[in-house]
Amino acid sequence: MTMFDLTGKVALVTGGSRGLGREIVAGFARAGADVVIASRDLDACAAYAKEITAATGRRALAYGVHVGHWDELDGLADAAYAEFGRVDVLVNNAGMSPLYDTVDSVSEALFDKVIAVNLKGPFRLAALIGTRMAAGAGGSIINISSTAAARPRPDVLPYAAAKAGLNAVTAGLARAFGPSVRCNAIMAGTFLTDVSKSWDKDLFNERAVGFALRRGGEPREIVGTALYLASDASSYTTGAVITVDGGQ
Repeated sequence: MTMFDLTGKVALVTGGSRGLGREIVAGFARAGADVVIASRDLDACAAYAKEITAATGRRALAYGVHVGHWDELDGLADAAYAEFGRVDVLVNNAGMSPLYDTVDSVSEALFDKVIAVNLKGPFRLAALIGTRMAAGAGGSIINISSTAAARPRPDVLPYAAAKAGLNAVTAGLARAFGPSVRCNAIMAGTFLTDVSKSWDKDLFNERAVGFALRRGGEPREIVGTALYLASDASSYTTGAVITVDGGQ
């Protein structure tokens, strides 16, 4: 289990106060990492940081940021390094996929916002943190992608395009920052996060029959793959896109 030990490491997780990011933060802290919890909701981040420290004894920094705003990301990187002196693991988890009625109803503003949060922001933050990692002791960048990148549906096309771009960025950054920094992506399928509470349960259950595991994923079920990619267990894995979707 020492391969999965993150003791002495610092992990920065965007979208870290809820959903998959929340579970990843908890998993990393339990494995010994200090954490930076970043999202648009600073109060939620601060409350969760207190929970993490109380539960695990690890240091936790809360930071409010909109990852779709390019000029806010330098401040996030600077705050993490000012607090901890290093970042060993970056998880680009923050994302969004607004609903729309028809493809022709997608506005330029909606399209740009989806691209900014799901692609532009992760690229910029990975560039900032990855450059510092490469100049220091190295590290691991983990991009949370989506199976929509490979199987785009008409109702999520801007999101699917952004995640496909994120997969390409993942492969390129692995080469840009190697050999000391690894960059991989988790192509996540359907997870039962807070968003799923608004779904039509009967419709989803009909769809889930076609999954190999015949159900949606619990958010905690992303943690094993994230911990693998963050730790020395994946020391020869980079530029990879790992699908975690219950066999969709």
